[in-house]
Amino acid sequence: MELSEFIVMVVDDTETNIDVLVETLGDQYDVRVAMDGETALEAVADEKPDLILLDIMMPGMDGYQVCEELKSNPETSNIPVIFLTAMTETQDEARGLELGAVDYVTKPFSPDLVKARVKNQIELKKYRDHLEDVVKERTRELLLTQEVTIESMGTLAEYRDPETGGHIKRTRNYVKRLAQHLSKNPKFEHLLDEKAIDILYKSAPLHDIGKVGVRDNILLKPGRLTEEEFEEMKLHTVYGHDAILINEKKLGEGSFLSVARDIAHTHQEKWDGSGYPRGLKGEDIPLSGRLMALADVYDALISKRVYKPPFSHQKAVEIIKEGRGSHFDPDMVDAFMEIAEDFRQIALEYADCEEEREMLSK
Repeated sequence: MELSEFIVMVVDDTETNIDVLVETLGDQYDVRVAMDGETALEAVADEKPDLILLDIMMPGMDGYQVCEELKSNPETSNIPVIFLTAMTETQDEARGLELGAVDYVTKPFSPDLVKARVKNQIELKKYRDHLEDVVKERTRELLLTQEVTIESMGTLAEYRDPETGGHIKRTRNYVKRLAQHLSKNPKFEHLLDEKAIDILYKSAPLHDIGKVGVRDNILLKPGRLTEEEFEEMKLHTVYGHDAILINEKKLGEGSFLSVARDIAHTHQEKWDGSGYPRGLKGEDIPLSGRLMALADVYDALISKRVYKPPFSHQKAVEIIKEGRGSHFDPDMVDAFMEIAEDFRQIALEYADCEEEREMLSK
């Protein structure tokens, strides 16, 4: 970006001062002008200058007040401000710097000094903007890496269990919609902000990743499992936890995989403590696991399996309701009942077969 592409705003109530600064800087920068504080704030909001030369002693709003307004607004707080002043008292300079100014230029102006001060700040801004772009790009790459990692691992689990089909797509959307609705509840609003919900959505596909460790003759059995086989199937929650934990340790504490690990480990726990693998009870079950538990069961009910036909949406809703306070967190069920139709629409969108669509339409 050439220097001439940068906007420098001069704010001064004296035309002579403005003329000097425009003449000094006009051949290098796009110079804009305002002659009072109120006009300056309006112009800054519209034009977003790269640097502001701000007179202190002005009628109405003085420079200090204007600077304070600029720094209190997230949209303008990062615009560097150089004060223009005839004052030389150190306490006046200190006040300006405390408000966020980056430099002072005293009157009468020295053109060479003004050019040097402005150029220094513009170069600093160019450097900061470049760093911000680098950080944004790196953040984008990291987020993409997270998403690809989770998608890949979730797809691996889906390949091992061919009956699931759209299960991953449906359940991740159930979880997201349920979390969004719960976020309106004061009990959960601090836990379910936009970022947390996004992580839940991206992590949900890993809830059954542990099935890659279950033997084919059990995972792919065309019928109900024996008691012994079911005990081994239960271990998919442990396998999933352990597999994710290995990778989580490499990324460090607090990585995005911690939510995925909790989901994989606890989505089969029940509110009354009768679930597995640890028999957790109530709010000892992570919120992510409680959300996934309801989403997983609803989807199992409306899905066709070798050993069962798909249930109707209404039948699935009744079963979920009956599980309130036993299988499911009462708050999860209450929220689900309010948005059950959203679940049905998600299930219809990602249904695996016509028979499922027919039952969902009943």
